[in-house]
Amino acid sequence: MIGRFVLLSHQSWGAPKIRDKLVKEYPVIKPPAASTIHAILDRHGLVKRRKRRRYKAQGTDLSHAQAPNELWCADYKGQFMLGNHKYCYPLTITDYRSRYLLACEGLESVKETGTFAVFERVFREFGLPAAIRTDNGVPFASPHALFGLSRLSVWWLRLGISIERIKPGHPEQNGRLERMHLTLKNEATKPASFNFLQQQGRFDEFVGVYNNDRPHQGLEGMYPGEVYTPSAREYFHPEVPEYPFHDRIIKVTQCGRICIGRRKINLSSVFAGQYIGIREIADQIWLVSFMQYDLGFFDQKENRVEPVGNNPFALKL
Repeated sequence: MIGRFVLLSHQSWGAPKIRDKLVKEYPVIKPPAASTIHAILDRHGLVKRRKRRRYKAQGTDLSHAQAPNELWCADYKGQFMLGNHKYCYPLTITDYRSRYLLACEGLESVKETGTFAVFERVFREFGLPAAIRTDNGVPFASPHALFGLSRLSVWWLRLGISIERIKPGHPEQNGRLERMHLTLKNEATKPASFNFLQQQGRFDEFVGVYNNDRPHQGLEGMYPGEVYTPSAREYFHPEVPEYPFHDRIIKVTQCGRICIGRRKINLSSVFAGQYIGIREIADQIWLVSFMQYDLGFFDQKENRVEPVGNNPFALKL
């Protein structure tokens, strides 16, 4: 009887409203839980599922740095095959203002592990930049994660580094890096070396010549090494963020969830191990924040965080 009543109710009604109607129509019968009514509706195809808005990469505002370390640029130059038939993926990092080549490291893949190691070494040697500009590809970004973030970019945010992203299909927005890649390709990859050790030796030699022996027209004939100076911001291990205006601080699980009692609320795996703050801003509606950035909201019904309207990590000039 209950199932028939549910199906004959207004099809636009949700489970709570139908349950309230049952209580009024049949006060002597114990009403089913709203979840049971929802299951009946779902079983008969009467539940409209809300699709989570997928993040679409659009790029951010781009700065024009006037001093070293205000902006670094990073990218993976196109992979190529070594003589031993293994692919080499060169990761390059440059300083925008001075064109100084901070790193050119041949890696076996574009996975986060190798990328983390290279950036940590560069941060220890040269300090921290104010911002890093990349494209929207992995491991710098993640097309299916909240706001296109990746674990790498979340780490940069924790270090106080702003994120700049070029528009998809517009490599010219990272033009200085692209021109360096052309020079790198012609002088250090043709022909390719037999193995990684030999190829890295050629990359290291290229870095030395590019920085300290090759005049640059954009620098009025100076060497990048004559213009670049290391950053005054030293590399550090960030402390747990403080959230003085939030109700509680929660550590995100390794699978990217916020656990509150028995509830498991999906956030994003790119925040795994990070501490976020939550605050109730309306009746049973909570705001989720990461550092000074507001990520999104969740309520008592949906076990997922719905993102805020605008990308909070986009550079504001």
